[in-house]
Amino acid sequence: MQKIEILETTKSVSGKAIRLTLKQWFHIVESHDYMAGNIDKIMETVSSPDCIVEGLKGELLALKYYDETNITQKYCVVVYREDKEEGFIITAFLTSRPGTIKRRGVVWAK
Repeated sequence: MQKIEILETTKSVSGKAIRLTLKQWFHIVESHDYMAGNIDKIMETVSSPDCIVEGLKGELLALKYYDETNITQKYCVVVYREDKEEGFIITAFLTSRPGTIKRRGVVWAK
């Protein structure tokens, strides 16, 4: 059985522990190389989002606006899942067009 390496853990707005594993971190930076160096923004987006949007398959999308990122001003989007006790990050990316994401239905806003 393979040991799951947890890089970071934070609390979601619902108070659940949300973990970022090494495997998912590799997935994020392989898919979106500009995300390298943005672990702090990812974790802050989950713990202190501007809003949370309902995903298509039960996941949640946390969005937070940043005046400065390593590529310019952007929204950080973190896709994660919660269960009864805790949760985990699936992926994360930066976007300048959050409107299409927000159309899915905001379930929580600051």
